Amino acid sequence: MAQLLNDIPWAEPILPPVSDASWEAEIKRRGAQVGEVDRRVAPLGWLREACVGLVTYRPVEVPQRLFHIGAMVTAQENSCRYCYGANRAFLKVLGYSEAFISRIERDLHMAELDDKERAYIAFCRNLARSRPRPSRSARDGLVALGYTPLAVHEMAFLIAMGCFYNRVGILTASPPERAFEQMANGLLGKLLGPVMRVMMARKQRQAQRAQLPDAASLAQGPFGPVTAMLAGLPGAAVIKAALDGAFASAVLTRPAKALMFAVVARTLDCRHSEAEARKLLAADGFDTAEIDTAVSTLDSPRLAAAEAPLLSWVRDTVYYQTPAIQAQTRTLTAQIGTAAALEAIGVAALANATVRLAMLLE
Repeated sequence: MAQLLNDIPWAEPILPPVSDASWEAEIKRRGAQVGEVDRRVAPLGWLREACVGLVTYRPVEVPQRLFHIGAMVTAQENSCRYCYGANRAFLKVLGYSEAFISRIERDLHMAELDDKERAYIAFCRNLARSRPRPSRSARDGLVALGYTPLAVHEMAFLIAMGCFYNRVGILTASPPERAFEQMANGLLGKLLGPVMRVMMARKQRQAQRAQLPDAASLAQGPFGPVTAMLAGLPGAAVIKAALDGAFASAVLTRPAKALMFAVVARTLDCRHSEAEARKLLAADGFDTAEIDTAVSTLDSPRLAAAEAPLLSWVRDTVYYQTPAIQAQTRTLTAQIGTAAALEAIGVAALANATVRLAMLLE
């Protein structure tokens, strides 16, 4: 069973908070609260946009109830103390009982859930773990239970991007939102619940009316075949913007980022994602032998010395123990500096999300 909240060890913050008044005002304008993660990703434009795009996302095909339960389950599977605590507290604010939440955490059979809901929670756990990634049969099984194919695609997006945000929280060791957790368990938390439900319903209606990118435009750019699978969903724009922004950024070189994706793809045994990473590397002049050597040895003479540690480190972000990966990330930050480490964290998180989402191509 995944660890419970208070059993997850958590390090001191790895990256410092950065105060950016204009960005914090923008977060609030979009209807979110400024959190510890926001303050740590603030210096990197594409990453901070991806994070706020996720926390303000409202599903259009997945029921709100499952959306919030799934977020907590995904954070629990990834052993992210930051996200797990915040999502658990949010469930309390929304009116879920401690007994209900505890049974979800312990993965117990629940009379309150029907077969469809239990299958969704199992899918959350399995895709977050990806040992191995769920196959096409898992998707087909959800459709057989009555979910639409588009709903299953949105589920995969939510879980994959939950894995993204969890890793950002873990790899920065963002301090838990303890004030929010305490508030959720008190009288104020109970009073806020009805207001929060009304606000979320309004935002969901707005998301449903939003103009969505078409499949042809989604297929352009890095990992286009993956993002194109989300055509018809607002989540498509979130992950496409993140991928385009990550590969356009100049903090780390494009080959270093493509190799990081290739390593994650190989670790998760995703031939589709590895093929897409290879296309990016070929465009930068890498031949097949160079790519094979880099992915198998986790080293490449084509990388700058400052980028040399990235491949072995990113492999360890796929499956990890939280204390160990936080210690490794602290060492990496000391080696390459905070700016490069922040982008490495974002790329590692995005690679883990993208490769998990690529199960839709199977």
